[in-house]
Amino acid sequence: MKKTLFLRTFLGYVTVIVLLASAVMLSAPPLMRTHHIEERAAGLEHMALLLEGQVLPHLAGAGDLAAFVTGVSRKTGTRITVIDTDGDVLADSEKEPRDMENHLFRPEIQASLRGETLMSIRPSSTLKADMMYMSIPLRDEGRVVGALRLSVFMKDIEALLAALRGDLFKVVGLVTLVAFVLAYFLARSVTGPVREVIDAAKRVAAGDFGVAVSERRSGEFRDFARGFNVMTGRLKETFREIRVQNEEIQSILASIREGLCVLDRDARIVLCNASFRRIAGSDAPEGRHFWEVVRSSSAAEVVRKAREGGASSAAEIAIGDRAFFCSVSRLAAAERWVVTLTDVTEFRALEKTKRDFVVNVSHELKTPLTAIKGFVETMEPKAEEENRPYLEIIRRNTDRLIAIVEDLLVLSQLEARGTKTDREPVDVRPVAENILKLFEKRAAEKGIALALEAPAGLPEIKADPVQIEGLILNLVDNAVKYTEKGSVKVRLSAGEGRFLIEVADTGIGIDAAHQPHVFERFYVADKSRAKKPGGTGLGLAIV
Repeated sequence: MKKTLFLRTFLGYVTVIVLLASAVMLSAPPLMRTHHIEERAAGLEHMALLLEGQVLPHLAGAGDLAAFVTGVSRKTGTRITVIDTDGDVLADSEKEPRDMENHLFRPEIQASLRGETLMSIRPSSTLKADMMYMSIPLRDEGRVVGALRLSVFMKDIEALLAALRGDLFKVVGLVTLVAFVLAYFLARSVTGPVREVIDAAKRVAAGDFGVAVSERRSGEFRDFARGFNVMTGRLKETFREIRVQNEEIQSILASIREGLCVLDRDARIVLCNASFRRIAGSDAPEGRHFWEVVRSSSAAEVVRKAREGGASSAAEIAIGDRAFFCSVSRLAAAERWVVTLTDVTEFRALEKTKRDFVVNVSHELKTPLTAIKGFVETMEPKAEEENRPYLEIIRRNTDRLIAIVEDLLVLSQLEARGTKTDREPVDVRPVAENILKLFEKRAAEKGIALALEAPAGLPEIKADPVQIEGLILNLVDNAVKYTEKGSVKVRLSAGEGRFLIEVADTGIGIDAAHQPHVFERFYVADKSRAKKPGGTGLGLAIV
């Protein structure tokens, strides 16, 4: 990467330099040739204008014209030719006029005889070489009397241009070489800081956050280096915080007694604690599917429901000979799920022991209580008047104890069955009517009006008929028991997939502070109610 970056930069500079040098070498010689020819033509024209005034007297016979042009030619290195209006050569610095052909049809001579100045480059038929001709008209009192032509060999001009091209090539070559050296150092100066940052970035990627980039350079590189160093410092602090948080999380996970694991979107384990490894019997469950590690179809079903439903799911499962409460909840920040496995084996065993104890004690108590009640009922008719109140107290409390024992037996049976019930279609209306008939005598004695509100066409519900009967019986019993005078109404209604059973009375009601506890076992809102017959505090817990 470092070499490639340098080469790309250096070759880019070299390409630009070569293109510029090539452009100079291709465009400069033609421009130099054109410029030199223009300057040489201007010089010949200036010389011709200077000679014009000296040639005219010789044309008038004031001197030897041939000797004059020959002398000037030797001094200037320029061929000089004088032509009359008929095209005949009057004098030439290189040839005898008699040996030269008529020049009337030479383009530069024709132009001069018309009063014009013309420069032309063409081969000379006399000297058999390329020549540059500059011809001007000779005027005597405004009349053209001939033409004065100056000429030089093009080979001299080409030789000079070749020398200039050679010098130009040397200069361009030297400048190009210097430019190559400067490009090399410039590329190094540009790519050096970048290479330093790349090396530093690789070290940071490898976990070395102590690296720093030099800020000695100026301009953008210094700002870049400063920003990189600030970023590295922040990354170092961020990773330190993450490391501390990870250590805290690992410590928390290790201290949790429940088995805990985190699943990704494919139900693969990405994180777990030691308790989960122990429960699963796997030292390295990470990366494996949950159902590969936890050999429990019920646990896999709980996870499947949570993933498909996108919400929490929980159930009691069995792994081997142990019972666990499995809970699956979704992490809001990512498509991951947290699975917790709480071992409830001892708790379930304790519940069973408690349940067995309650059943055994209830059975043991029921027999003597029944005997006591029988003896009291036998003694009451024969008892003396002053002893009857005491027997009544004994009988009433015996009935209360028997009711408690029976309720405890019912609770034990319900707990043993759990949530499993024998459901069948139940018509609630006749059940409610029969229960109200049971309370007609008690309600009449207390001046309570009983009523049933049930619209026609109520649907049947699927439920345990015994439990439904017990539910309505308990609610009506409480309503009649704690209503001194007024009414008790049973209302039945159905709608939106629900069936509603309501029992409303005009009794004293339950204070709001006690309402959250009404389903707790043995809880009585008014302790004085416990002294009244039938109040065990288990009714609502059962129903």
